[in-house]
Amino acid sequence: MRPLLICVLAALTTFTTVAAADDPITLPNPPELPDIGSPASAMLSGSDEYQLGAMVIQQIRDQNGILEDPEVTEYLNALASRLATQAPDGAPHFQLFAVKDTAINAFALPGGFICINAGLIIQTHSESELASVMAHEMAHVTQHHIARAIRAQSQQSLTTAAAMLAAILLGTLGGGGGQAIEGGIAAAQGLAVQQQINFTRDNEAEADRVGIGFLAGAGFDTRAMANFFETIGRTEGLAGTYIPAMLQDHPVTSVRIAEARARAAQFGPQKVKESLNYLLVRERVRVLTAPGDQDIEKFYQARLQKNSADIGTRYGEALALMVDNRPVEAEKILDKLVEQHDSLTLLHAALGQAQVKAGQTNDGVATLNHAVQLFPRNVPVTIRYAEALMKAGRPAEAHTVLLDLFNNVPPTPEQIRLIALAASAAGDPGDAYFYMGEYQISGGNLQMAAQQLTLALSTPNLSSVQRARYQARLDEVREYLQNSRLRRVSNTQ
Repeated sequence: MRPLLICVLAALTTFTTVAAADDPITLPNPPELPDIGSPASAMLSGSDEYQLGAMVIQQIRDQNGILEDPEVTEYLNALASRLATQAPDGAPHFQLFAVKDTAINAFALPGGFICINAGLIIQTHSESELASVMAHEMAHVTQHHIARAIRAQSQQSLTTAAAMLAAILLGTLGGGGGQAIEGGIAAAQGLAVQQQINFTRDNEAEADRVGIGFLAGAGFDTRAMANFFETIGRTEGLAGTYIPAMLQDHPVTSVRIAEARARAAQFGPQKVKESLNYLLVRERVRVLTAPGDQDIEKFYQARLQKNSADIGTRYGEALALMVDNRPVEAEKILDKLVEQHDSLTLLHAALGQAQVKAGQTNDGVATLNHAVQLFPRNVPVTIRYAEALMKAGRPAEAHTVLLDLFNNVPPTPEQIRLIALAASAAGDPGDAYFYMGEYQISGGNLQMAAQQLTLALSTPNLSSVQRARYQARLDEVREYLQNSRLRRVSNTQ
């Protein structure tokens, strides 16, 4: 559980400097890019923090580091929303992302963006343990550790910041985890890193204290934080001995575990009811991130032979069977699970997918249509329904369903791309070009976005509403590009 705020923020200084040439913007109304390259810039506004965090998320997404799965994303954000009710007024809206990395790691970014590694999710033993990690990371944000770190890093050189950024991305996406990142920091900064690490340790202690308060207020088991610290300690084992203790930004020590247990005891006994969705999502992440050379179905067979037939294991087995191209067997398992737990959206979505994959497309569409009626505008269910409709040769219905959803819920880039494909298949090229423009905007490619929006406007037989919508968006992109050019000219004079 290593947020590494100091190195992240140093890297973000680099992002602000080098990103100006491409001028990425975020939907729907991008703020001006902040200038934090000088010592005078001691603090960041909320919009500045959001912009910087969005840049890092885009970098990780460009490296195919984000697990783009609507079921996992929906669950993580629902869990974060429960914790966020304990955050102080003025806290940012938190956005959670699962990262495709088997290392036990998590980190917070400016603007309320929080990344949780797949390996961390898999290694938790309860929903409260997962929530404890989120609470810790959310505390980094609410306590303004990010702005304070930038103030401490205002003298950071561009060369060192770039090296640290590379270390972060390699450590995040290359499977090296926290220790690999720390090695990159040491190489980038040498002996000067010690003072910055001490600053981070103070932040860690504060995040532990504040985070456990979030945990208690949201109704989770406060003992889970110390329990998970012990899990981290056991997993790291001897690996930690190969890096000097002074270079470990927040080692999991017996003192830290004892402090967490003492804080938990202050809240007294609690009645904790954990969601079954946790068990499903943990196994879903396990299956989706399993190495290609691993027979994940055998993993679940071994579990079942040990009489571990809980709902998570059966769901994971069904997903593994689908990966193994045995959807009929998966359907049988999921059909029974839906009968037993008809309030769990993940089961309905998986059953519909299994039926479609088994060639029973009409049954799959019917299953997912029923789920949409039970859970209106649930993102994973609606997306799986739209995918099934497209598979059934009914793209116009898929387009309509997705329009209704995304007029009420902000889509991810991959979901924007899905609606563009649905519009194209439905014979609506105007909307197809428009949403491909939105897809390019989400990735920061404004020149390509302008081209797509121009193509949208040139489409014949547009309605007046479509034309006005496309033109307004194109005008916004062009204005942003023009202002960016003027800023660059002004900076060179």
